[in-house]
Amino acid sequence: MRSIVSFLCSIGLLIGAASAQAAVAVGAPAPDFSATSTQGAAVSLSGLKGKIVVLEWTNHQCPFVRKYYNKGHMQQLQKTATADGVVWISINSSAAGKEGHVDAARANALTTERAAAPTHVVLDEKGEIGRLYGAKTTPHMFVINPEGALVYMGAIDSKPTPNTDDIASATNYVTAALAALKAGRAVEPAATQPYGCSVKY
Repeated sequence: MRSIVSFLCSIGLLIGAASAQAAVAVGAPAPDFSATSTQGAAVSLSGLKGKIVVLEWTNHQCPFVRKYYNKGHMQQLQKTATADGVVWISINSSAAGKEGHVDAARANALTTERAAAPTHVVLDEKGEIGRLYGAKTTPHMFVINPEGALVYMGAIDSKPTPNTDDIASATNYVTAALAALKAGRAVEPAATQPYGCSVKY
């Protein structure tokens, strides 16, 4: 048992405990924020009213993030969503000196190297946006409807492992949420426990 715990700690695994309270609630307005993207664009949630928005907390050194990026799965999710008019914002809340911290140039290079396709990449090294949303893991996903309400928050899928092979048999909660919004249905599940590496505030 100790060896398992040590392994999970060594890779920074965090599965949100039921007692941990997020800073936001499904059905409530998503907290507004303003930032500058790594490409120099002004990004604010209030300026995106009328659009579906996906927030993806990321850290390129986290094995649970690499699970989705190494073989192009996250990139395909981003491309499919943005082609349908969704605004996808990848957010890195790693503090300076912590695992996954990058500057704008490195973040842009990672986007190019991995053929990633978010609408914006935002660096949040002070952790202000992450704490505003209660982001706990990488990845930690949030989906916001065109009215600005949070309709999904939690894990990216139903298999809390770092194994890419598990993606094929998992339920992708973000894909399901976007499909429900497009069809005018309620998002179910609307909240799940996030899993991955702890956000390195």
